[in-house]
Amino acid sequence: MMSRSYTNLLDLAAGNFSALSVGGGGTPRARRLPRVMTVPGIVSELDDEERSVSSDVPSSLAQDRIIIVSNQLPVRARRRPDGRGWSLSWDEESLLLQLRDGLPEDMEVLYVGSLRTDSPVDPSEHDDLSQTLLDRFKCVPAFLPQDLLEKFYHGFCKQRLWPLFHYLLPFPGPHHGGAGRFDRGLWEAYVLANKIYAQKVIEIISPEDDYVWVHDYHLLALPSFLRRRFLRLRMGFFLHSPFPSSEIYRTLPVREEILRSLLNCDLIGFHTFDYARHFLSCCSRMLGLEYQSRRGYIGLEFFGRTVGIKIMPVGVHMGQLESALGFPDREWRVAELKRQFEGKTVLLGVDDTDIFKGINLKLLAFEQMLKLHPKWQGRAVLVQIANPARGRGRDLDEIQVEIEDTCKRINEQFGNDGYRPVVYINHDVSFSERIAYYTIAECVVVTAVRDGMNLIPYEYIVCRQGISGSEASQDSGSSVKKSMLVVSEFIGCSPSLSGAIRINPWNTESTAEAMNEAISMSEAEKQLRHEKHYRYVSTHDVAYWSRSFMQDMERTCKDHFRRRCWGIGLGFGFRVVALDPNFRKLNTDVIASAYQKAKSRAILLDYDGTMMPQTSINKTPSEEVISIINKLCSDSKNIVFIVSGRGRDSLGKWFSPCKKLGIAAEHGYFLRWSGEDEWETYGQTNDFGWIQMAEPVMKLYTESTDGSSIETKESALVWHHQDADPDFGSSQAKEMLDHLESVLANEPVVVKSGQFIVEVKPQGVSKGLVAEKILSSMFEHGKQADFVLCIGDDRSDEEMFEGINGLVNKHLVAPNTSLFACTVGQKPSKAKYYLDDTSDVISMLQGLAEASEESSSPVFSDESELSPSSEVQTERLYV
Repeated sequence: MMSRSYTNLLDLAAGNFSALSVGGGGTPRARRLPRVMTVPGIVSELDDEERSVSSDVPSSLAQDRIIIVSNQLPVRARRRPDGRGWSLSWDEESLLLQLRDGLPEDMEVLYVGSLRTDSPVDPSEHDDLSQTLLDRFKCVPAFLPQDLLEKFYHGFCKQRLWPLFHYLLPFPGPHHGGAGRFDRGLWEAYVLANKIYAQKVIEIISPEDDYVWVHDYHLLALPSFLRRRFLRLRMGFFLHSPFPSSEIYRTLPVREEILRSLLNCDLIGFHTFDYARHFLSCCSRMLGLEYQSRRGYIGLEFFGRTVGIKIMPVGVHMGQLESALGFPDREWRVAELKRQFEGKTVLLGVDDTDIFKGINLKLLAFEQMLKLHPKWQGRAVLVQIANPARGRGRDLDEIQVEIEDTCKRINEQFGNDGYRPVVYINHDVSFSERIAYYTIAECVVVTAVRDGMNLIPYEYIVCRQGISGSEASQDSGSSVKKSMLVVSEFIGCSPSLSGAIRINPWNTESTAEAMNEAISMSEAEKQLRHEKHYRYVSTHDVAYWSRSFMQDMERTCKDHFRRRCWGIGLGFGFRVVALDPNFRKLNTDVIASAYQKAKSRAILLDYDGTMMPQTSINKTPSEEVISIINKLCSDSKNIVFIVSGRGRDSLGKWFSPCKKLGIAAEHGYFLRWSGEDEWETYGQTNDFGWIQMAEPVMKLYTESTDGSSIETKESALVWHHQDADPDFGSSQAKEMLDHLESVLANEPVVVKSGQFIVEVKPQGVSKGLVAEKILSSMFEHGKQADFVLCIGDDRSDEEMFEGINGLVNKHLVAPNTSLFACTVGQKPSKAKYYLDDTSDVISMLQGLAEASEESSSPVFSDESELSPSSEVQTERLYV
């Protein structure tokens, strides 16, 4: 029985809002905004359950637009003093506003998100405020009811996702107030809030012309709702927080739902390779997906779509910073701070007040530095700016008390009337004031224990560089530009700041030594490090970041309108299957018609995954399968073969009732034309001395890789690692592949890797060659095939599909031959047709068998026309 909470989730994912109340007290919905028109005409409002009506061909009448979706709009809203209406302005510090500099000049930008206000917005104001925001700012607000906002933002986002993404496990117990227990109601609120954001996007989107760029962990469920509505939508996502390792992430009860939702995007961006690596590891361990790197691009194959992975740290807005450096009030602010800290060496910290910024660790390290290096007592000052907390809770209250106690202790121990070692500023600091502190600081210290990016070091570097020719920008009247950084190795900007002193913030002794080293370093060394950092920061700004992301999104989406797409699955199991336009489901009527018209047919069937489900424990064919094969074999026009990677003993035993069936075992190394014939070998050599060389290598890796095993065939060795740790098994497989290729370089074998396997087999053995041998034999005996059916489900069958596609050029089949290469399952393939599953295969073969029973006339009335090789050979091909 499903829990009520889970059924609510399915209702939400399906768009059924009757299951949950959107607003307290039955708040009526605001009227929908009109769609932004891109072509003349009337666009009717789509009902919430309708699908996209977009055509398969991209429109050329409208320029590209981008819809940027985030938790908050880049707009500040303040209620006017008289209480009538709102004062609206751009939030110049918003990254969402700044990224426009990297987008094409002719690209229209629209924003969707909630509106940050200084007081609640009455529902009666929603329509007018929405229209004003759309007209003046091209922003579409999503107004969330207060109770939903509380559960969505302060509940699931801040209590569950934000700590988890910063590597904090939810510990249940009385000391945590039950915070470790997963609250399904908060997850449902999160899904519902994401659905409301999706509705706002749908109201303004032109799916053929628009890009959608979703930002951050607040909207992880949004891609599923948009993809479900618009199958070919061009959509990207960027995560501005860390992404935890799989050991941490797997504790989230809705882990797979979130992963699948993200994979509905075309491009997923992360600040660092570590975060991307953790995401890829989660996809591998929880969804069985493996990534590939091609020409510098990382991609995940997901049901025929390639989901791109983008690694690009965000930058600062150079124009805004350089403009602020020229503010009239900057010079007097800098002069005032220089007088205040005259004769002192200033270390600066600028952090939000939260449990991950490590402010108290920084204070403890500074205290340790004063103890270990008394020369700095009376000379070194740590200015700590603590921005007000965005969240709330007992943990934050405890952190603030701890910080204040530490500051008080340090100042009492080392301070005097003219010297206060720690200046603690725990209120809002204006941008101009912050820039003044950057300008006079000798070193910036960041001791966050986990942070997504943290642009404070970048801002500091730009401010220390100043504006060329400005006297105020020069330190102590000198034109030499210098700066020093002490940064935690656990923040996103750390890898790009190679000249910074990187520290483990938990080690206060080493952090103290790093602070001392930074402010004791020679001026020339500080200058060199500053120059290196400034070159990077000035060229990798926010415009560079957004331009690079947009270019990758265009590249990833370039084939969207060329491919055929299907939406399958329910709720968060929904995904899009994208296939080549020539790839279609095998129509039973079409193949039956071609089958009846044909005079000479070849039917080649894989076994596992084709005739028998991969999940079946008992692999013995059913009586139904045996009966169908016997009916097909009894038709004198047919040559029927099972072409499998399995050993000849098991295949021979299972299909012993099928006397006229041909079997190609171990990918065609062993071949038997009928049950009455002897097995023949078709490898280039019968020398298996290489096994003595390959087996010890495989055993070595098997012993060191828990969950791996060796399968010994008569002609091949296969190393399986599907039950091993995904990352370690994949790494070991790559290492083994190189090892075996080196050891067996002079042997007549082929070493191949497949899905969770490494296989060594003789050269000249493949299912493609089997198909060619069978059809060549038919041609040589005057029975050129005019109907070929080939069905398989895995990578080895692709060789068979590829082989039969080139048969016409080799004249092995008739010019007008009906070729049916068919894979099982909707997935990328060299076959032109697909059937959904093994039951579809059996049903289709049953139809062909019935057609054979209706007409069983022989191909030749006079067997003397056949090659006089032997009676046995005649039976192989025609009986």
